[in-house]
Amino acid sequence: MRTLCASTLIGEFFVIGFAGLVAMKSDGASMATVWTVCGIAMLLSVLLCGMITRPGGIQLGWALQIALIASGFVVPAMFFLGALFAGLWWASVFYGRRIDEAKARWEAQAPAGPDAA
Repeated sequence: MRTLCASTLIGEFFVIGFAGLVAMKSDGASMATVWTVCGIAMLLSVLLCGMITRPGGIQLGWALQIALIASGFVVPAMFFLGALFAGLWWASVFYGRRIDEAKARWEAQAPAGPDAA
């Protein structure tokens, strides 16, 4: 699960950065505000890569997905991209857990001992 979720979060890192470039062109927010918000979101996406397996990591990831969708009020394309990444996040969590369970079953069925290769 960790690999799939981390891949999604790194993709979001770049999307948030590009959305910041687009948001700079809007008249609604100052450059300092845009880059403060984008910088915090980008930092959170990178930090979450290491926190996925810790308690609350998945929930923080969902909070980031909601914030990404809500950023569509500043950059309208982010409604679509946020929803796309929320779907990727769901798939990463869902299928990542299934893969982890299958790995655990496979390891439990593997014969133990030095001759088992």
